[in-house]
Amino acid sequence: MAVLNAGTIKATFTFDENTVRRLEEASARLARSKSQIVREAIQEYYSRLDRLSDQERDSMLRAFDKLAPAIPARGRAAVNRELREIRRSRKTAGLRGGSLK
Repeated sequence: MAVLNAGTIKATFTFDENTVRRLEEASARLARSKSQIVREAIQEYYSRLDRLSDQERDSMLRAFDKLAPAIPARGRAAVNRELREIRRSRKTAGLRGGSLK
């Protein structure tokens, strides 16, 4: 790679014919240089690195679909009773041993 001017580096890459054809078409249709098209494509690709791929998302959805039926179905009243009991036990947990001194 060679430095052309401040902030610009000349690099060499190898592309297949289909990719070159697409790059040339995108450059002509968008009236941008091929270098600009490549820079924008890399920025777009880079911005998606932290997102799940389609394959990862599908795998997680399959796992959820498999596990979801095992989630017990309870009404709101049962959930509220359980939450009240949890809160009550947390409040009184330190008092069971007597004084907190």
